[in-house]
Amino acid sequence: MRNVILSMKAIDKRFAGVHALKGVDFELCEGEIHALVGENGAGKSTLMKALTGIFPKDSGEIHYLGKLFNPQGPKEALDAGIAIVHQELNMMEHLTVAQNLFIGREATKRNGWLLDEKEQNKRASELFEKLNMHIDPQEKVSNLTVGKQQMVEIAKAVSHNLKVLILDEPTAALTDREINDLFIIMKDLAQKGVGMIYISHRLDEIGVITDRVTVLRDGEYVGTKETKDLSKDEMINMMVGRVIYEKPKTKSTVPPDAPVVLKIENLNAGKLVQNISFELRKGEILGFAGLMGAGRTETMRALFGADRASGNIFINGTKTLIENPQDAVRNGIGYLSEDRKRFGLAIKLSVQENAVMASYDDLCPSLFLPRAKLVKIAGEYVEKLNVKTPSLDQFVRNLSGGNQQKVVIAKWLIKNCSVLIFDEPTRGIDVGAKSEIYHLMNDLVKEGKSIIMISSELNEILRMSDRIAVMCEGKLTGILNIEEATQERIMALATQRG
Repeated sequence: MRNVILSMKAIDKRFAGVHALKGVDFELCEGEIHALVGENGAGKSTLMKALTGIFPKDSGEIHYLGKLFNPQGPKEALDAGIAIVHQELNMMEHLTVAQNLFIGREATKRNGWLLDEKEQNKRASELFEKLNMHIDPQEKVSNLTVGKQQMVEIAKAVSHNLKVLILDEPTAALTDREINDLFIIMKDLAQKGVGMIYISHRLDEIGVITDRVTVLRDGEYVGTKETKDLSKDEMINMMVGRVIYEKPKTKSTVPPDAPVVLKIENLNAGKLVQNISFELRKGEILGFAGLMGAGRTETMRALFGADRASGNIFINGTKTLIENPQDAVRNGIGYLSEDRKRFGLAIKLSVQENAVMASYDDLCPSLFLPRAKLVKIAGEYVEKLNVKTPSLDQFVRNLSGGNQQKVVIAKWLIKNCSVLIFDEPTRGIDVGAKSEIYHLMNDLVKEGKSIIMISSELNEILRMSDRIAVMCEGKLTGILNIEEATQERIMALATQRG
């Protein structure tokens, strides 16, 4: 029986108008990998912020290493051996790996004020060797992949005499190989006695890497079970209170005579977009599959005018020049970026302001903003898309990932875009919100919209697409009808080089 190193009992937390945690319990054992799951807004991040002292709990008790624990900030938690690696990495990319590792704890020479880079690099090398990580301490962080950057964050945490490591969506932007490397390191840390809290929406991974699963729903503790005794369907049912079926599509719903709304000929943009040609029909979901670095996002950015490109674009049969995103939007194309916070939303503005921002020219012909009209239109789409928000004036940064995604969709629907590009539409959102996004996409194509969907999840591609375009190293290697598509065929095309 493993020793319990962390116990949280009856943790309660309220924010203005929101009861975020309602008497939540959680425990972690030495050397255990413990999944913490739930829909967006279930309280996972709030519980971890209470643990790491980012904000105080209102009531309840935290026991750590057998003593009451009430950290006054993240530094106090880190000094005690509790570290968190956030989904959005916090690295200083202009500095070297070693400089990032020991920032604030720099190695100095005997005089005490000159940096000792040689000693610092030596310490970093010893740390990486201990963790079986193959990273050059002198490499600039900006030159590392996201996966390697994440390894550096983990190494930095371990260098603080770590006892508890919290990993928040650690695999969201990693390749399969990087995920495998991460899991090897996690198992190694567990064998050394480090307890890990693993937050993820990828339920298949939870079954592979974790020992126990704790489920939260609407700020409440639902239960804790051994991973080996918990099926994926049972986990989903605990998370959302209902069973969600995700069966692949077996037949296209697009009529054979559906008109072509978008045609791309010989699109080129750098090494990752080489002579791309395809068609999109009215009411169709065209999936784009491929491994990381295949060029899917780069192709859509070129089509949208975000990157300089050459080639021919036809919209409803008419050759159209798209030199910038404004041209694309003017021609009825909306783009939902995979990085919605950076490219899709103004996170410091309200839900209402984000929803109508692309349509000011259409809705406000004069210099004066008709607030009542804007509020009415935004409210209609917030209701239509079932965006969960206390009010239209709520800052969009305070919404869950799934609801932020719906606000981006509302923006393009208000603009009345007929072609929507969804780049990783369900990345970082929970299983319940995923299901809502899927239903929404199906409703949109029934209404006559057309969708291009990029996804790295093959199950998602097979569930949603009418046809699947597959890319490898900047080239389109094949287009499959959904009736003939399988994971094996997609992967064969995704690895078809040359």
